[in-house]
This record gives sequence, C-alpha cells and structure tokens, in this order.
Amino acid sequence: MHFLSEKLDDYVVKHSENEPELLQQLTRETYQKIMQPRMLSGHYQGRVLSMISKLVNPKYILEIGTYTGYSALCLAEGLQKDGELHTIDINEELADFQRKYFTASNYGEHIHQYVGDALEVIPKLDITFDLVFIDADKENYANYFHLIIDKLKTGGIILSDNVLWSGKVVESLKKDDISTKAIMEYNQLLKNDKRIETVLLPIRDGLTISRKK
Repeated sequence: MHFLSEKLDDYVVKHSENEPELLQQLTRETYQKIMQPRMLSGHYQGRVLSMISKLVNPKYILEIGTYTGYSALCLAEGLQKDGELHTIDINEELADFQRKYFTASNYGEHIHQYVGDALEVIPKLDITFDLVFIDADKENYANYFHLIIDKLKTGGIILSDNVLWSGKVVESLKKDDISTKAIMEYNQLLKNDKRIETVLLPIRDGLTISRKK
C-alpha cells in the first residue's frame, strides 16, 4: 500500500540508498516462485530497516515472520560483528529458500532460523534482544508484544509492520474483519503501554517504532 502518489514515491526511492544486488536477486526469485510476493519488505522499506538497525547496532535481533528472508538480511546489516539474528516463520517450505540467500550474504553464520509457531518458539529463547521486528499474522501482534517486552533490553526497539493495514484502520470496521480489528487494538496497545514510547511512521503500509523506556 502506497499513500504517496506514484510520482512522489518514485522520487523518494530514487533519492534513498540503492538496493543491494543480492536483495534484487531475492526479489526476482520470490516473484517467480513464491506465493504472495507482495509480502516482501521491498527496496525502500528494506533500506529503512537497514538504517534503523545500523543506528541501533544490535547484538541480538529477533524477527517474527521471515517469509523469504529479505527483511532479515536488511536488519542483519546493522548487527555487531559477533551479533545474532533469530528469525521465526511457520512455513517450513520456505526454509531452504531463506537459507540459500542467507548463505550467499555476509551474515549467513549470524542468522538462526526457526520453523514453527512463534508463540511457542519465543518463550524458549533465553536471550535479551536489542531489536525486534514483528511482521507475521496480525491477529497475534499483541500476543507477540506481551511475549517479547520482557526479553527486550531497556532502550531496545520494537519495529511493527503493516500497522496502517492498507488504510483500513481509519475506515468503518467490518464485523468479520479480524485482522483490521487486531491491528487497531495493537496500535492502541502501543500508544497506551507506559513501558514504551512509540511513533507510527506512514512508510509503505505503516511502520511503528517503539522504544522500551
């Protein structure tokens, strides 16, 4: 979802950092072989994730929702030399695809993959994270937040994707629209929780940055 005109959006992308060649290859293969390629973070948002990660310079990153690995590779660009990125996805069919690109990158040995339900995997991770990226099933965003907030260090960052949900968050809520309802409730949770400070950015489909106090 783009909230800017196509012309202005093109200008923004052209005047931002170039997309690395490996990620261009990943994008092409995702569109050729994988269902729902729109789930990719893409060039511009990928550079935003990379920049935020480089500013945070995390030792430990948690990603909830790997898909084909694009966002993981962007976030890994900011890792400390001995850092680790732990990424979880429920779709086991994507694991080999992800690993191919992780191995081809400079960060392969730093990226740890988990296949399964994130609600079950996260409690087993005995790690304090510096940066968390949530980009999975919208109905569980709030549940993920409650699981990871105590695993996030003071000053740590939570990034939440798709928080504008194609603009549906400001439209009349349909009775059977579970995802939009979940996103709206999650956005309110981030606004109200006193343990964090939050700013919602109208980047692509909405990206929230929350900092633990």
